[in-house]
Amino acid sequence: MIPEAPLEETDSGLVPQGAGWFVVNAREAPWSEGAFGAYTRFEGDVRFPQVGINLSVLTPGQPSCRYHREDEQEDFLVLAGECLLLVEGEERRLRAWDFVHCPAWTEHVFVGAGETDCLLLAVGTRTKGAGVVYPASELALRHGAGVAHETPDSAEAYAGIPDDTPTRARDGWLPEL
Repeated sequence: MIPEAPLEETDSGLVPQGAGWFVVNAREAPWSEGAFGAYTRFEGDVRFPQVGINLSVLTPGQPSCRYHREDEQEDFLVLAGECLLLVEGEERRLRAWDFVHCPAWTEHVFVGAGETDCLLLAVGTRTKGAGVVYPASELALRHGAGVAHETPDSAEAYAGIPDDTPTRARDGWLPEL
């Protein structure tokens, strides 16, 4: 029998303690906020070993991360608002309920667009493989999401970016039902 992981109240939300199943509302989960938007991964100290889940809020013009490609499949669903998908050197405008599938090694990043925040669900596998590469891309640089020189080093790709700040979900980030 798999035990339930208890949830502990922290300054940034309810955090699961240890392995096991749990239920937490996205509004009560721990969030972080920084240069690449606000997000929750729903995890505590024990990371999900096979599948990562990320819920992100991007303001208009704000990239979700650095333009990259990686050795694992990722999938995305725009839940609210609009964003730009920069993919394989192309730009595509997305709106609520647009789904994006990125097979392994697809170059991509999202940038908030439109008049309101964009709410984006990301799902990706976490098996150990060759990793991530941050390719140089003029398109990504124009949107504040690129690196000047290709690198497989995330520390180099994110050099100079301040650390994210733990926070709680803010009013307006998640749509009301």
